[in-house]
Amino acid sequence: MFLLLLLVALLPSPPGEAGKIIGGHEVTPHSRPYMAYFEFKTSGRTSVCGGFLVSTNFVLTAAHCWGSSIKLTLGGHNIRKKEETQQVIPVKNAICHPDYDNESYANDIMLLQLMWAAKLGPAVGVLKLPRYRELVMPGTVCSVAGWGRLSVNSPLATTLRETDVQVQRDEQCSGRFKYNSTTQICAGSPIKMNNSFLGDSGGPLVCQGVAQGIVSFGKKDGSPPNVYTKISSFLPWIKKTMRNHTQQGPD
Repeated sequence: MFLLLLLVALLPSPPGEAGKIIGGHEVTPHSRPYMAYFEFKTSGRTSVCGGFLVSTNFVLTAAHCWGSSIKLTLGGHNIRKKEETQQVIPVKNAICHPDYDNESYANDIMLLQLMWAAKLGPAVGVLKLPRYRELVMPGTVCSVAGWGRLSVNSPLATTLRETDVQVQRDEQCSGRFKYNSTTQICAGSPIKMNNSFLGDSGGPLVCQGVAQGIVSFGKKDGSPPNVYTKISSFLPWIKKTMRNHTQQGPD
């Protein structure tokens, strides 16, 4: 299989099934207060993903990060320590896009409704979403962050890391993957190794302070570009889903 979902198994896994930001650096602690980290279980195996806070009650992430027993951490920097800034919140509902395809990774987007509202502050904040069908032009320099691996054989990062990636023409990904320019973004210069990688799934592609994409998948060796879910194409679903689940009230 030449594609690689960018989640990471914490338990022993086959070579090449795990990762973190490539070619980046550690962020200034809490400079990305919207970042979320969570662990989940699938088929008895524990995996990790990232996500980002889009309201006090909802985190946006990738649909392939779906699993059971999800507990989400906000306000974290060193994810292996208990920091005073951290808020650990159980997930009430995990809502995958109804058209998500776990073979092609089409519509790879999911909302996590939190059991209770996050408390906003210096270490926990909301990331702005784009306008409906807003375009990000090739050549735009954006950024990604996560707790994934630095390379195929490295361990997971303990502190949040970030790197810049450049948006590419759709042809760079359509010739490399099964790719839909309407619902996906191609990012990461093929002449640089800066890239999102295993363990970074679900994190945001941030362009000029706006979440334009969600880390979805890429090559097993971590070589760019990668494919990101295009958030602007899913805004009606995001808003409707958040509204409907908020109106339902407590269970």
